[in-house]
Amino acid sequence: MINNIIFDFGDVFIDLDKQIVFREMQKRGGGGLTPMLIALNNAYEIGDISSEEFIDRLKTSYPKATANEIIDIWNSMLLDFPEYRLEFIENLAKENRYRLFLLSNTNALHIPHVETKMGFKRFNRFKDSFEKFYLSHEIGLRKPDREIFQFVLDDNGLIAEETLFIDDSKENTEAASALGLQCWNLRVGQEDIIELKSKL
Repeated sequence: MINNIIFDFGDVFIDLDKQIVFREMQKRGGGGLTPMLIALNNAYEIGDISSEEFIDRLKTSYPKATANEIIDIWNSMLLDFPEYRLEFIENLAKENRYRLFLLSNTNALHIPHVETKMGFKRFNRFKDSFEKFYLSHEIGLRKPDREIFQFVLDDNGLIAEETLFIDDSKENTEAASALGLQCWNLRVGQEDIIELKSKL
């Protein structure tokens, strides 16, 4: 029986264009997605480096980009948050049937941008639908590391087998499944979070 649900954020609730950053940055003198850039992003997502350091280090890889351009491009991957998804999670919370949590790999630039893009009132409606809101850069852990899932389970006294984890990344759902969580690897463009009830 499912008593708890842990949701990803990007491409589950808010639409993303994950490739736009590198398409736009390549126009400004850099190459593609390198191991160094992946490591830089991962460090930023767990708060190991500041936004200032992150931007400065990106500028060395993309010398034709200004700091403001980097910020704008980095945030451009964040697209729309449809109202029907917001109403869905609000209604699910009102049912009080499941304990609801958010678990997102994100960073200190994206969240303020989402708040502004959605509007603070809508963002708070979303945030208030969850018992807890776990952001990787705040807790110093990121998916798919085993520790982040164990942290959420332990922090809330959750039983893995009674917990459903929903994420668009197969790497993340496989990691959660290895700990005993039930998982839905949501296929972006083919499935939508509002189909949740059919998955339970």
